[in-house]
Amino acid sequence: MKNRLKRVEGQVRGVLRMMEEEKDCKEVIYQLTAVRTAIDKATAYIIGKNMEQCMLEQMKKGESPEEVIQEAIKLLVKSR
Repeated sequence: MKNRLKRVEGQVRGVLRMMEEEKDCKEVIYQLTAVRTAIDKATAYIIGKNMEQCMLEQMKKGESPEEVIQEAIKLLVKSR
């Protein structure tokens, strides 16, 4: 995950450089879209892993994972 986020960081730096160099607007937008896609994937991965971990803990306790599922849904909606 850290490597993915470092890659995103590099992409953002690249966008800033493109803007400083007054590159074509379309090229900047394409790169910003790539950054957003990478961040969306990272967000979904983190939410999914968190949900998996929490659900396993709930099931070990003999509790329903419904609350964990609802929380994950709220996080996904909020991230959009």
